[in-house]
Amino acid sequence: MISMKIQNLLASYGTSPAGNWKEKDCAIYLVVSLAIKTAGGSMVTTDLVELESFFATVIVPELKAHDVNEFPMLKADALKFFATFRNHIPKPFVLTMMPDVIRFLRSESNVVHSYAANCIEKLLLVKDAGRARYTPLDINPLVPLLLPNLFNALKFPESQENLYIMKCIMRVLGVVVAGGEIAGACITNLTAVLSEVCKNPKNPLFNHYLFEAVAALVRQSCEKDPSPISVYEACLFTVLQTILVNDVTEFFPYTFQILAQLVDIHMPPLPPNYMQLFHLLLSADSWKQKANVPGLVRLLQAFLQKAPHELNNEGRLSDVLRIFNQLVSASNTEELGFYVLNTVVENLSYDVISPHIGHIWVALFTRLGNNRTVKFVKSLVIFMSLFLIKHGHAVLVGSINTVTANIFEIFDLFWIPNLKLITGTIELKLTSVASTKLICESPALLDGSGELWRKMLDSIITLLARPEQERVEDETEVPDIGEAVSYGATFVCTMQGRKRKTR
Repeated sequence: MISMKIQNLLASYGTSPAGNWKEKDCAIYLVVSLAIKTAGGSMVTTDLVELESFFATVIVPELKAHDVNEFPMLKADALKFFATFRNHIPKPFVLTMMPDVIRFLRSESNVVHSYAANCIEKLLLVKDAGRARYTPLDINPLVPLLLPNLFNALKFPESQENLYIMKCIMRVLGVVVAGGEIAGACITNLTAVLSEVCKNPKNPLFNHYLFEAVAALVRQSCEKDPSPISVYEACLFTVLQTILVNDVTEFFPYTFQILAQLVDIHMPPLPPNYMQLFHLLLSADSWKQKANVPGLVRLLQAFLQKAPHELNNEGRLSDVLRIFNQLVSASNTEELGFYVLNTVVENLSYDVISPHIGHIWVALFTRLGNNRTVKFVKSLVIFMSLFLIKHGHAVLVGSINTVTANIFEIFDLFWIPNLKLITGTIELKLTSVASTKLICESPALLDGSGELWRKMLDSIITLLARPEQERVEDETEVPDIGEAVSYGATFVCTMQGRKRKTR
């Protein structure tokens, strides 16, 4: 019955397209609104029409229309249909239609250019067997047309902070490898938008996608070739400094993450302007706002990796360990404390760390005794494993023996039972290798209790025998964020600016 009604509406439209456009609008609306979403997935289908035929005969003519401003409701309908049934449209056909969709970013209708941006963004999320259907090779040829149209769409009235457009920019920059003039134009446009929203941050979702776009551009452009970094610094430093100086607190967490990306890209030694920021980073006042702490930790890790010798020469290690001690003492920041401590161990020699190692163990074992959480225990196993791999079992056991005589109790009651809980590819490899070295090389276990040795071996086997999906943490994409978002004293991580695990 509904299928017949759809056909009747389309037939009526065919008799007078200009006068009966509302009938076509209603027909497309019925197909989209009554579409069926498959259980447990994002696939949408319908049995009201034959999709490929409907798309070719009803939707494509609207997308191919020369005038992007004519009959905006029908153009919006067509773009919504394209986005809704994107999984069913063959890839070659989509790629031939993409220039037409990109044209609609120039439409004066806020609805039409928003739907066009949403359609492109949703297409870039389509996956086949877990892999992105549209790769950089598919999208790169479209970039000279796509990105200028997206940035120009932000200049339309009422679209200066259009979150669909900025989300599409973010998604495109996360896929393509922008370089040369295109990258320069992108960073210029993004910093211009950022400078404007700094005056009155009122759209948290738009601003999140804006910072994600900046992070994606920096990562994609500079990860393999750091030469463009001077261009990005010239554009970004002024606006990031404005955020910090003018106390635009809503943007502090993002600012620290972008700065961390820039530090990551630099080859040592770091320029003086970065080292001035490093000194500010170590001051106690910088860590008072809880929402800033994860971003500050991310930035501190970047500095520890790129400037470990400057840290030692200036006697700043005590300041870093003070920050670690502060973070690890509270359950809501304990994991961040271990991020700092692990980075210290990775990048500083034991000669530098040794005067402080006793204080580190005391802080960790005191917290272990007073408030033992699952996250803390797992983080401690990972840290001790990293320490053993970096400095050897003898240094690990010897340094622990300076603060406690219960080394066997630590292995028996803490390390062994919690080893099997470790997740993450790198973490699993690190802890399993460290535990194996302990039972093969350490006199503390070889000459001690045979029962302890057996328990450790059993935990190693249990850890490695677990199904892969249980012991590997998936890398997350940039998530869809709920529309009802407001500013508050919270931290939002940029997916594109996350620290890459390279161990």
